[in-house]
Amino acid sequence: MWERFSYYGMRSILILYMVNAILYNTTFASTIYGYYTGLVYLTPLIGGYIADRYWGNRKSIITGGILMALGQFSLAVSSYLYVPSITQGVTYSSFIFNNQGILFLLGLSLLVIGNGFFKPNISSMVGFLYPKNDSRKDSAFTIFYMGINLGALLSPLIVGGLGDTGNPADYMYGFLAAGVGMIIGLIIFIWSKNKYLVTPDGKSVGSVPSHDINCQENSSKKLTKIEKDRTAVIAILSFFSIFFFIAFEQSGVSLTLLAEQHVNRVVPFLGNLHYSTSWFQTINPLAILILAPIFAALWPVLRKKGHEPPVPLKMAIGLIILAIGFIALLPAAQMLDAGTQNISPLWLVMAYIVFTMGELCLSPIGLSMVSKLAPLKFICLLMATWFLASSIGGVMAGYMGSLYPSPTRTMTEFWNIPIDGFTSFFMIFIIMSAAAGIILIITSKKLSKMMHGIQ
Repeated sequence: MWERFSYYGMRSILILYMVNAILYNTTFASTIYGYYTGLVYLTPLIGGYIADRYWGNRKSIITGGILMALGQFSLAVSSYLYVPSITQGVTYSSFIFNNQGILFLLGLSLLVIGNGFFKPNISSMVGFLYPKNDSRKDSAFTIFYMGINLGALLSPLIVGGLGDTGNPADYMYGFLAAGVGMIIGLIIFIWSKNKYLVTPDGKSVGSVPSHDINCQENSSKKLTKIEKDRTAVIAILSFFSIFFFIAFEQSGVSLTLLAEQHVNRVVPFLGNLHYSTSWFQTINPLAILILAPIFAALWPVLRKKGHEPPVPLKMAIGLIILAIGFIALLPAAQMLDAGTQNISPLWLVMAYIVFTMGELCLSPIGLSMVSKLAPLKFICLLMATWFLASSIGGVMAGYMGSLYPSPTRTMTEFWNIPIDGFTSFFMIFIIMSAAAGIILIITSKKLSKMMHGIQ
């Protein structure tokens, strides 16, 4: 929870800090955001391999947490060095290598590396707490996802409230709060790991590399046909999840810019209270905390009745629901294209809630799927492969976010399709998500067979 508090708090103000304090233009800031989120999900490949082969989960998690705390504090110092621009309207389309810019890049780098050690290992440890084929894993990972999103709910309120005040110099306080959150998480983990991170029979979880957990004769054997099929399912479903994350990650890029520039953020009945753009980032985790228990209870009920969708179909449903979320934004997009300056915040609230329903059909299910299908000696590495899909999706989300229809730029194109407004911009994500979901529905029976009885 505290690590996600740190990550999502920083993410809620990242693009705003780049645009308002470092003065990057929206296109370049979106690109940096994409590469950052992409690398955050790429480095778990390395961190997962090191944990599998050498360190184990616990040492990797502690190392990652320390590096991420240092990264947040580096961003805070970068913000401390902010100097108001004396030239109005100045923006940059490349890195600025002054002290502020260098510390900004250092902070992002530490966060990327630290996350690589932390992210795959904390998720893998949840799987280790249960027997391999335990049917409770889908619900367990959904509850784990609730913990993640409790941190994600609190962080934009606190980090955004302290940093996103309208004064660019105040971003420092937001980054400091994110760093303190990471330190709190480290203290809790180190203090309680020996008491709570144990199997039902009392054995320590995460102290020994998973490669060493297997007996020597098994670790040297080649994968069986069944293991190869199951690994292939992980790879295929990870590929389809890329399209989900390309669209879903717009929450932190184009939709954050939309909220900053075109959403009415004044509450008249509270004395014309003007709330922070970053507070929109609380909608998704709040919706997860409300809806996740319902979804966690839904799957066992459907299983008892024999109607539970297989994992590939659950993920296909998630993609279709995501497309519906962007369809819900089309009326607002048409109003903006017609010249309306500000839209109601309820449009974004509605879209984020629908996005969340799609996310609950895909993201925690994917984590559970990897923990059940992956051969034990490669579980951290294959968990990192799942995050690799998020990495590719994050980079592509940044690129797609750079197509955001800003009034200061000329019309752009995507595959020779003109992006001449918000309607055409949102249609990209509708078509992409829906097409991926339909293809996955068509192939879901074959993929379910390749899982060889695991659901």
